[in-house]
Amino acid sequence: MTDFDSTCDLYDRFERTARVADPVFRDFGRRCKFSGVAVTVKCFEDNSRVKETLGTPGRGKVLVVDGGGGLRAALMGDLIAKDAVKNGWEGVVIHGCVRDAAVLATLDLGIKALAATPRKTVRNGEGQRDLPVTLAGIRIDPGDLVFADEDGVLVLTAEEFGAAA
Repeated sequence: MTDFDSTCDLYDRFERTARVADPVFRDFGRRCKFSGVAVTVKCFEDNSRVKETLGTPGRGKVLVVDGGGGLRAALMGDLIAKDAVKNGWEGVVIHGCVRDAAVLATLDLGIKALAATPRKTVRNGEGQRDLPVTLAGIRIDPGDLVFADEDGVLVLTAEEFGAAA
C-alpha cells in the first residue's frame, strides 16, 4: 500500500483530520509497520467473517475487526493468519484477542490486537462486513486508509490523503 515514514509524521502532517486510535493495541505479527485500505468486520466471539474475509485476496488492504473489545476468545489464530499472508493482506487490527502468539510473531503480516488468549471462538456465521465500525475511540469506514506502526494506529480518508499528495 502507501509507503509512509511514521504515524507520527502523518499526524504532524494531518493533525486536524487524522483519527488516532487509543493506545490499546499490541503488536503480534512480524511486520510492525503496515498500511492499507480498510475492510471492516464487526463480530463478537464468532470469527466466521474474519476467516471468510482473510481467505480472499487482500493486497493493499487492512482488515479492521470490531470485536467489541472482547477478551474471552481469540478472533484470529495461526491458521487464519497464514491464510491472510497467503492472500497478500497487509495487516489486521483486532479490537479483541488473538491466539497462537508465538506463531503469529513469525508471520510476515501486521497484526495489532488487544491481547492473546488460548480460548478460540465459535463459528456460527455471525458478524457483519463492510460497515462503519467504532473502536479504540475512533470511527473507521470501509475504504479509509489505515496506517500502523510501533507508535499506534492512524486513520485518514482517501480524500484527505490524496488532497495532500
